[in-house]
Amino acid sequence: MRAARYHRYGDVETLVVEQAPDPHPGPGEVRIRVAAAGVNPVDWKVRSGAVREALPVDLPAIPGRDAAGVVDEIGPGVSGVQIGDRVFGLGGVTGATAELAVLSAWAIAPDAWSDEQAAAAGLASVTALGGLRALGDLRGRTLLIEGAAGGVGSAAVEIAVAQGATVIGTASERNHAFLTSLGAVPTTYGAGLAERLADLAPQGVDLALDTAASGSLADLVAIVGDPARVSTVADHMGAGRLGVQVANAVNDPTLLAEAAELGRQGRYTPRVERTFALDEITKAHAYGEEGHVQGKIVVVI
Repeated sequence: MRAARYHRYGDVETLVVEQAPDPHPGPGEVRIRVAAAGVNPVDWKVRSGAVREALPVDLPAIPGRDAAGVVDEIGPGVSGVQIGDRVFGLGGVTGATAELAVLSAWAIAPDAWSDEQAAAAGLASVTALGGLRALGDLRGRTLLIEGAAGGVGSAAVEIAVAQGATVIGTASERNHAFLTSLGAVPTTYGAGLAERLADLAPQGVDLALDTAASGSLADLVAIVGDPARVSTVADHMGAGRLGVQVANAVNDPTLLAEAAELGRQGRYTPRVERTFALDEITKAHAYGEEGHVQGKIVVVI
């Protein structure tokens, strides 16, 4: 199969497209013929070697954790899915940006989603749902999402709105119209946030979700008044210091199924800012590393 790979840790120039051995699913896994794969910040953090102590990989490695495509091989012990089903989901820390990929958690992709949208949903939706679940019932609550325009943040906005929250999202001004289209009230991040929120939510902010790891956790705790009402999916060190709840991205098929059901109801549509061909993998990673992406970057296989 053709795959993007890197043979050493480093910058985007380590990425090449070449022939690689076909993977095969083990117990509880399926293999898909990949239509599209997501590009996530963890991909370039792993590729660069910045997180090698926590997330070591065997080299050469194929970047990518989430993908969408058609099931073409099923491992032992798997039920509820058939060869030919169009699914989206998650595999290991690496392995998705290739013609074939093995998934350990998946759900049937809604018909309304394109392959690119389905590929954008895996990691973003489970991360967003994990962060929101840590905050409890959202109905009737005012929720602040820090970093609301990115892949996880934009998923969290739509899902929280679907669950009955009033959502205020922080982003740069160029992304405010995007947040409004998702159902959030936009505002800028950084100095003066508490004052801006006093105007936008005179009754106060009940809950906060951090997806940005921008160093704002202490401010979020001060805004909502209790670290137990703040969760983060990005700032583990800050959370430990402040007593904030941490939600890790997990390969949970129940979360993927929940996201898919919201998709079928028309209440969650994964947002794709830009797509790249497999042969443009270096450009895809470079674009992501520049930051300020609306939604997700996707590589079309």
